[in-house]
Amino acid sequence: MTPIKIPRRVRLMKLKRPEFVRQESWRYVRLKPNWRRPRGKDSKMRLQRSGWPPLVKIGYRTPKKYRGLHPSGYKEVLVYRPEDLLGLDPETHAVRIAGSVGMRKRMRIVEEAEKLGLKILNPPIAAKPAEEVEVVEPEEVEKPEELEEEEKVEEVEAVKPEEMGEGGEVDAGEA
Repeated sequence: MTPIKIPRRVRLMKLKRPEFVRQESWRYVRLKPNWRRPRGKDSKMRLQRSGWPPLVKIGYRTPKKYRGLHPSGYKEVLVYRPEDLLGLDPETHAVRIAGSVGMRKRMRIVEEAEKLGLKILNPPIAAKPAEEVEVVEPEEVEKPEELEEEEKVEEVEAVKPEEMGEGGEVDAGEA
């Protein structure tokens, strides 16, 4: 069995379905847009007046055969560890690795999924191994002789502690 082919009419149905919002959630910050059925006596939304958001109705529902499927046609399964892959059918199930899984366990899950022939919906982005990466050494730039002479002139001679007089001053005659 291959993944279920989602018909064009079902995909269009999902695109045309409105985003159902709670009444007045756009008006008040304290109200989240999560759907709540309007129950007020004079509620325009409950009375389905034009210009107000639509209510949730059975007619917007996806056909049972296509409900909960990934757009690729596979049934999506959330995986937290390699043991969760056991019992999955590679022809109908696709794996999504949970976001809280670390890189080491993620790589183990990927290896197991490849052995079982399962499709991974969010494969990790693996870095190239060190062998393939080419290291480029910076080239040494030769300095003209004029610059080298100037650098030598700018060097300051260090004053030895014996040459210093009392109070940390350098004797003028010796220096």
